[in-house]
Amino acid sequence: MAMESIIKELRHLLVTVFLTGLASFIVVPAITDVTIAALCPSQPQCSLAIFLSGFQQAATGVGAVVMTPLVGNLSDQYGRKALLTLPLTVSIIPLVILACSRATSYFYAYYAVKTVAAMVGEGSVNCLTLAYVADKIEEHKRTSAFGIIGGVASAAFVCGTLAARFLSTALTFQVSAVLSMIAVVYMRIFLPESVPVRASGLRQPMLDESEEAHVKEEREITDSAQRTSGIFKRLPSVRNAICLLKRSPTFSQAALVMFFNSLADGGLQTAILYYLKARFQFNKTQFADLMLIGGIGATLTQLLLMPIIVPALGEEKLLTAGLLVGCINILVYSVSWSPWVPYAIAMCSAFGVVVRPSICSIASKQVGPREQGMVQGSLSGISSFANIISPLIFSPLTALFLSEKAPFDFPGFSIMCAALAMIIAFIQSIMIRVDPSDVGGKGCADPLV
Repeated sequence: MAMESIIKELRHLLVTVFLTGLASFIVVPAITDVTIAALCPSQPQCSLAIFLSGFQQAATGVGAVVMTPLVGNLSDQYGRKALLTLPLTVSIIPLVILACSRATSYFYAYYAVKTVAAMVGEGSVNCLTLAYVADKIEEHKRTSAFGIIGGVASAAFVCGTLAARFLSTALTFQVSAVLSMIAVVYMRIFLPESVPVRASGLRQPMLDESEEAHVKEEREITDSAQRTSGIFKRLPSVRNAICLLKRSPTFSQAALVMFFNSLADGGLQTAILYYLKARFQFNKTQFADLMLIGGIGATLTQLLLMPIIVPALGEEKLLTAGLLVGCINILVYSVSWSPWVPYAIAMCSAFGVVVRPSICSIASKQVGPREQGMVQGSLSGISSFANIISPLIFSPLTALFLSEKAPFDFPGFSIMCAALAMIIAFIQSIMIRVDPSDVGGKGCADPLV
């Protein structure tokens, strides 16, 4: 019954998450082949592609570090729906470019626009989605709700990956662009704001274009001497995240786990596809098979298993177990000795998806209802900071150890290094102890007046 009530409460958000995820994931199996074909035709290994992917990941991280906490804080003031419109809209543009052509010139245009779009909105959708859930769902159901959101995203991943197997490359990007547009329209029409503006004390909605709203806003600014001192004083800043880190030891520990887990995930993401292509000559179809196996497992884990095991284990033990499984999986990936090994690991990696919902749930309980956007934005910003560092470390390592100039024969060395980061996250997770005195303390949000 608890799961049914969560789904009923979040049904429009779940549809939005599914459509957005489907549009994004349907192109993932094809993008590696498209990149290599555009940059290094007829070559199984392409160092330029690895470095460009790493640079894009780092640039995305830089943008997300700035934008995600800002968007999360602004959503506490203006509402989740208004802020969610921006990242969903900008994500359409790069898909339209590759829907037109995959030639080298079009790829570079896609690369540039995709990088800028990702800097603006890469982490914002996840941040705003989690904040929306925290607004709607009680604390004792929140971990399961986060898991359901993740499960729906995993289901979108499975459906997108499965569809990619049967669509041509050109049609893949066309379908993705159309789905992205449908997601934005559906969200704007059907998704209700999580907290009523007047009841919550939120400011006038950002997307309210009525003349009366603008006049009211101008009067509010004019009547307050503090507001006339400059708009930037009303904008959220990095000191909100610093305040959270100082105020709550539990949040600080969760943030540290998030950082090293994201560093490991980023290292694996940077290296794994190029590693498998160079070592076992995997192509689009085999990438899709791996993603499909992992996605099905992740969907079942988050939708069916998490609501059962969360009450029994609690977020802290669930987090530790998920990180332990992640450590083992990445270590085995790094020493893959046969093409069947990645398939076996993909089946075993499903339990690792419990990590992020557990961290987000632990952190959300450390603040009040008016700070959910801030805390989720801060976590996303920390994750994005790890994504800046990750490609700077793992892209050169991957390119070096997949080349003929490798200092020793270990193609999976960069993946092994990612496993070490995951081990650090695992050790830190063991030390997390939720202190009830942390919860509901003095707020860290910047005042509006």
